[in-house]
Amino acid sequence: MTSTLPTGQPWDVVVIGGGPAGFFAAIRCAELANAHSAPQRVLIIERSRRPLGKVLISGGGRCNVTHACFEPAQLVNYYPRGGAALRGPFTRFQPSDTVQWFEKNGVRLKTEADGRMFPVTDRAETIADALLEAARREGVILWTETALLGIEKLALEGDSEQGFQLRLRRDALEREELLSTRRLLLSTGSDRFVGQLIASLGHTLIEPVPSLFTFNLNDPRLVDLAGVSVSPASLRLLAESAAENPAVLPQQGPLLVTHWGLSGPAALRLSAWGARWLYERGYRAGLLINWLPGLTTDSAFETLQHQRSLPENARKKPAAHVIFPQIPIRLWKRLVEAAGIRESQNWADVSKVSLRRLAEELTAGRYQIQGKGQFKDEFVTCGGVKLDEVDFKTMQSRRVPGLFFAGEVLDIDGLTGGFNFQNAWTTGWLAGSALGR
Repeated sequence: MTSTLPTGQPWDVVVIGGGPAGFFAAIRCAELANAHSAPQRVLIIERSRRPLGKVLISGGGRCNVTHACFEPAQLVNYYPRGGAALRGPFTRFQPSDTVQWFEKNGVRLKTEADGRMFPVTDRAETIADALLEAARREGVILWTETALLGIEKLALEGDSEQGFQLRLRRDALEREELLSTRRLLLSTGSDRFVGQLIASLGHTLIEPVPSLFTFNLNDPRLVDLAGVSVSPASLRLLAESAAENPAVLPQQGPLLVTHWGLSGPAALRLSAWGARWLYERGYRAGLLINWLPGLTTDSAFETLQHQRSLPENARKKPAAHVIFPQIPIRLWKRLVEAAGIRESQNWADVSKVSLRRLAEELTAGRYQIQGKGQFKDEFVTCGGVKLDEVDFKTMQSRRVPGLFFAGEVLDIDGLTGGFNFQNAWTTGWLAGSALGR
């Protein structure tokens, strides 16, 4: 899609950012305007050569479109930041609406055991193609390889409303140019330069910092255990002083040992809820791991004592005798060793002190986070436009008339599992609905 319209004439709507939120808003806007026989000139401006890049890499190339959680009151609990603001919007456009939209546009979705929803083709291109085709059908124009260089408020000639003048560089034409628009939607994710432009228009920007990420650890208990997983495990963040511990609840789920430390849903959830606290500490903090959620140190100790008391176990070796089946043998041996129990030692020879240490390793092992990794290619941040400066009925700025926001440019982030895309679909749909009226 390319434009043949004179750039000197004001566009009705310009969308900055050719990601899921920007496309969804542009399609909805054009669809409504066309349905009312009042077509609008809608332009999407994308900096990269190929739009919808995050869609194409999501879910390992399968695109985790949304999550099968259809109750708004429950859905908001998957957003470390922005859940309260999304409560109303989710009553207007939620995952069931997303499923219906894609089915209407020729894409069937399937639900996996953990609630994640993917196209039945298992190809992210299916989602991107549906969005591109819907935009083409509704007459939306797309400029790629076009960088936004500046935004200024503009009084449009012969128009009572304020508009905007955009300064752009179009790589394909190797030149800078100006264009004007009556209404402007920003859906650029966590782009820092665009954030500066937003601040120059009078908005407050919460500094973007990484949200979903893995933990780097260098601990002898985990060395050479890459690939070992425990499901479920429970993780809790710890500061040097109990008074500094974050108000973040322990997170539970599958936990995966990697070459660099820890990954898996439990680690990613904890990274999301503790994102800003960890950022402020340079991603160095204590980590408490309970490999046996549901058991306390005392209850694990009682189970270990019972096993030691059994006559048939007297000559068995703890290192080779896994008591809790959910603990893989390789990890079990490391925890037994960390408790000070020798590999050659029999159950009958293990002291209560050693059993207590093993119970602590199993249910309250202390580790040290020494940095962060990135979760595959799915880079998510917390931070962005301060939420109380946006009207969540329309996604319009409360400070700058005619300026709209959608997607990750807002201070909203969700857990892994399709929740960030649902934020994009919902806020994009609301913004597009307001723009198309």
